[in-house]
Amino acid sequence: MSIRTILVDDEKLAIQGLQLRLEAFPDVEIIDTCANGREAIRKIKTEKPDLVFLDIQMPGFDGFSVVKGVMEIEPPLFVFVTAYQEHAIRAFEANAVNYLMKPVDVDKLADTLDRVRTRLAEKRSAEEAEKLKTVLAEVAPDAVENMPEDDESAGRYEKLINIKDRGQIFRVDVDKIEHIEAAGDYMCIYTGDNSLILRETMKDLERRLDPRTFQRVHRSTIVNLDLVRQVKPHTNGECFLVLESGAQVKVSRSYRDVVARFVH
Repeated sequence: MSIRTILVDDEKLAIQGLQLRLEAFPDVEIIDTCANGREAIRKIKTEKPDLVFLDIQMPGFDGFSVVKGVMEIEPPLFVFVTAYQEHAIRAFEANAVNYLMKPVDVDKLADTLDRVRTRLAEKRSAEEAEKLKTVLAEVAPDAVENMPEDDESAGRYEKLINIKDRGQIFRVDVDKIEHIEAAGDYMCIYTGDNSLILRETMKDLERRLDPRTFQRVHRSTIVNLDLVRQVKPHTNGECFLVLESGAQVKVSRSYRDVVARFVH
């Protein structure tokens, strides 16, 4: 299956150079090119590409503004291409597949496209699974309720999360995250011996975590159920979960069904 791709750069020579390099990859189909951010937003919304190679420094709308401008739709994968190394941290914050320096190195481009293929395969597998569940829900609802989780489906969830905190990028092993607490548009990530701040909504973060392991136990709290060591009942139907580090997390009444998996 081809990777429908748009190239965005205000320098015509930069687009031509990238087009030449991408000719070596027959599964990459360049469906359009854009010379500025406003045009890119319009084309992404209408063409719905799989992948966008995006220059960062452009007059008017820069690359990060383009990403922000398409967030109301299901966005494509982004690869940032720039001459300025200092934009790397913001590129990772924007969850880009990769960050390429100009002139683009062919080996790094090949590695980037391997990552793109992996991400697209995971995305398409998840979409096909959801379509199947929708059909089954109509013709055989009991089958959906009793459907076991496919071990392969866990592959689409994050194993490592990049977190920028205090001017540094931390690569956090998801399995070591004990719990997560929301604070507005920020998440406090607790790993037992450390705490980090991630600028992301809880809803978006939940999509990246395996729901078989990470569950909400409160309106503003997610817990790694594999690291729960004790359940302590409390008043009014509430309780506390004691985690591996000794930290205690409150479970509100509306999430009591989560605790049921620990009580046999």
